[in-house]
Amino acid sequence: MLIGFVTLYLVLSIGIGVYAATKVHNASDYITAGRSLPMIVVVAMVFATWFGAETVLGIPATFLSENLGGTISDPFGASLALILFGLFFARPLYRMKLLTLGDFFRQRYNRPVEIAISLAIALSYLGWVSAQVVALGLVFNVLSDGIITQIQGIYIGAAVVLLYTLFGGMWSVALTTLVQMTVIVLGLLWIAKLVGDMPEVNGVAPVIAHAAAAGKFEFWPPLEWAAAITFIAGFLTMGLGSIPQQDVFQRANASRNERIAVWGTVIGGTLYFVFSAVPLYLTYSATLIDPVMTTHLLAHDAQLVLPTFVKTHLPLYAQIIFYGALLSVIMSTASGTLLAPSVTISENIIKELMPHHRMSQEKLLWITRCVVVAFTGLVVFYSLWSLQTETSIHQMVENAYKVTLACAFVPLVAGLYWKRANNLGAGLSIVLGLTAWIAMEFAAPDAALPPQFAGLILSAAGMAIGSMAATQRRA
Repeated sequence: MLIGFVTLYLVLSIGIGVYAATKVHNASDYITAGRSLPMIVVVAMVFATWFGAETVLGIPATFLSENLGGTISDPFGASLALILFGLFFARPLYRMKLLTLGDFFRQRYNRPVEIAISLAIALSYLGWVSAQVVALGLVFNVLSDGIITQIQGIYIGAAVVLLYTLFGGMWSVALTTLVQMTVIVLGLLWIAKLVGDMPEVNGVAPVIAHAAAAGKFEFWPPLEWAAAITFIAGFLTMGLGSIPQQDVFQRANASRNERIAVWGTVIGGTLYFVFSAVPLYLTYSATLIDPVMTTHLLAHDAQLVLPTFVKTHLPLYAQIIFYGALLSVIMSTASGTLLAPSVTISENIIKELMPHHRMSQEKLLWITRCVVVAFTGLVVFYSLWSLQTETSIHQMVENAYKVTLACAFVPLVAGLYWKRANNLGAGLSIVLGLTAWIAMEFAAPDAALPPQFAGLILSAAGMAIGSMAATQRRA
């Protein structure tokens, strides 16, 4: 019966995506939803930006094994990114009437900068989207009691997300997200109430007290240089590296006006931070209710603690609510993050390499849909590789934003807020940032100064040196 309800939910999601396709008439509709979305939809979409497999499965697993300090990148860094984007980036970018974030780099600098950063942005999504697909495979595996393997679940999950994203684009993301976020919030809160009523838990306060006594709220790193730098770098990788991202931009850019773009992003980011505590509460409660099960799963795969607990300790209707909510968060995040790199590749790379007179809106729409299919194939391949290498969902998400921190963040900030920033500075920023990051990833991945942090520093230096040198040359 549980599988039946889940199947019905998946069919409903695909149906919404197909309906959304009726609102798509050109590439602009597909990418920006006509810049017509109201506040409630934008808040829901921004909330869903990060509230995916990472939040429900990855963060709680990290919390159990590494305490609160292990979650510095997400939700702390992730929430910071959304709030900063709303306060400092949403308004000026919205006023430029861009189709993609890559368009900004072309308008502010030149085409080589646009193509280089767009490639970096697109590649960064492999890890993020793959994390969602791996989680879908895990969910299908748990739901079917192992009848569906995680690999088969990956194929099924990727196919479902592809189907409803392919036709409706940003309209699909908007409409499905509104439904899915409603399911998420109401569903997880109801599950939290059920768990809180269990005698082993007896509310929220005892769980917090037990976690505190067990040292789970240890947050700050030891007073050592290496530990402090690693902690800060983890915070900034997500907190700054995810700002120059198409999925964050496209959700704000689809707003009806700039006020919604700003405050919808800020409110969505704030709600994400607050609500991310619910999966932590549920997962830690599972350790109190069934310590034997959780100890066993922690030794094998901590990401299975919460879904296994729900499957074995809650009634059927609660399982339906939970897995409906879980599928909602994963698919909502996956659809938006699948669309983002696809439109970046089609608009800022393929389109720029083709004669403009041959690129109508209809042709761009067709190319974008083809890229969505192709990128889904890459995601499946990367997901299977990650499964073989036993890369956790949390690690996949953390790794996704290293490249954009190293080469895209500085050109974006300087382009918006430093008048002297120019093409030479942007080019040097990209080259030095990427070179430093890649070199250190191979030569010293575990150095006291994390590779992506070194890339950020040299990226800033490249922007400053290149821009000032060009200015002095003109003088």
